[in-house]
Amino acid sequence: MTPRDALEHLWMLAGCDPSALDWLDVDGGDPGLPSIFRVGTLAAASIGAAGLAAAQLHALRTGQTQRVAIDVRRSLGAFRSERYLSVDGKPPTELRHPVTGHFPTGDGRWVQLHANFPHHLAGILRVLQCADDRDAVARAILGWEGAALDDALAQAGLCAAFVRAPREWAAHEQAKAVASLPLFEIERIGDAPAEAPRAGAGARPLEGVRVLDLTRIIAGPVAGRTLGQHGADVLLINGPHLPNIAPLVIDNGRSKRSATLDLRDAAACEQLLALARDADVFVQGYRPGALAARGFAPEALAQVRPGIVCVSISAYGHRGPWRERRGFDSLVQSASGIVWAESVAAAKHGNGAANAQPFTTARPLPCQALDHATGYLAAFGAMVALARRMREGGSWHVRLSLAQTGRWLQTMGTLEHGQQAPEVGAADLADCLEEMDSPFGRVRAVAPAERLELTPAFHARPPVPVGRDAPSWND
Repeated sequence: MTPRDALEHLWMLAGCDPSALDWLDVDGGDPGLPSIFRVGTLAAASIGAAGLAAAQLHALRTGQTQRVAIDVRRSLGAFRSERYLSVDGKPPTELRHPVTGHFPTGDGRWVQLHANFPHHLAGILRVLQCADDRDAVARAILGWEGAALDDALAQAGLCAAFVRAPREWAAHEQAKAVASLPLFEIERIGDAPAEAPRAGAGARPLEGVRVLDLTRIIAGPVAGRTLGQHGADVLLINGPHLPNIAPLVIDNGRSKRSATLDLRDAAACEQLLALARDADVFVQGYRPGALAARGFAPEALAQVRPGIVCVSISAYGHRGPWRERRGFDSLVQSASGIVWAESVAAAKHGNGAANAQPFTTARPLPCQALDHATGYLAAFGAMVALARRMREGGSWHVRLSLAQTGRWLQTMGTLEHGQQAPEVGAADLADCLEEMDSPFGRVRAVAPAERLELTPAFHARPPVPVGRDAPSWND
């Protein structure tokens, strides 16, 4: 599958106008990073689809058509944007806690732990009954069978994944549930009159569109950032008690204002509901059902604000036994066979030695590809829904998950010698980076990868610390 094939697949899957593809230019191919998977195809297709959807929204508002260009190299830069971030010429603080990563288990398998948040780390140490030290954790894990530890950590509400082979994952009930879903869903969930964004002519595709962004880390924040770089007014809402990862706040906070509301408090829920009444898009990345329990189910929001576009992002999808399981990109890679396939390929093309085990080192993808792709697909889905709202009215719900995105990547096939592609550093992407002043200092980060002829994507706002702004719209 080529990048253009993949992008056209997305476009037709969303029911978009096929003639718009005549205005699209796609350049480059895989491998662009050392991986057997077609990560460049995934990147160019997801980012390009979002860019083309923005151009189509602009055309719907103004009657002006424009060319949209996307290339694999720039797209892969965007897919690793957090890796190339610098502040005042220095790299940001470390993203990963030392206990986060892959560990061999007592039965010769592997398990991955995600311990970047203090409460997750504390829970893992309680289950393992060991000290906060990577060596101590490694020794404790050797006393477990991989699948049993995976179950124990999941039952404790923690974040981990047993590294499964692709065939093992395919036989799992959650994999079957994911396979029963399309790549994404754009569903009408209520009636509302046709509605254009509140700004007049719309100098930018999403000018006048208000977005509530209730997300953290990468996938959801990328969706909000993408809508912002095409002109939306994006208001990030975080819980003041919830942990964040500082470099990601900076990288994904561009084009957003940032406020906090503690949804454990009834008054804060009323504030959020008031904001939703004047919003166009509501993006959330909590586990399925978590916000619904506080009155923010998509159907409830559609009653409060007819015409709203709700976007729901989860780890493993909204069906199956794992629908409420906590997860991150790297964990989904491990659970679904992606890490297994990369690791086996690395062992095969590494030293060539024949081992009893299929690999001796766990190797993930060279970027958080499922996170980034799902974020861009979420923005794409939101823009497709906004276009439908303009033409036919209605309230809409866009649903995606990291596991559904991962499944699509796996169906693209693999590249036997893909891991031999050279690494890509910030110096190789100098023409893809931009700089701006911010409260954090001088930020250097990856610029938007999609190139629109008439309405170039850009960040009108620098990133700001969490909670810097009031939870209100700028009228």
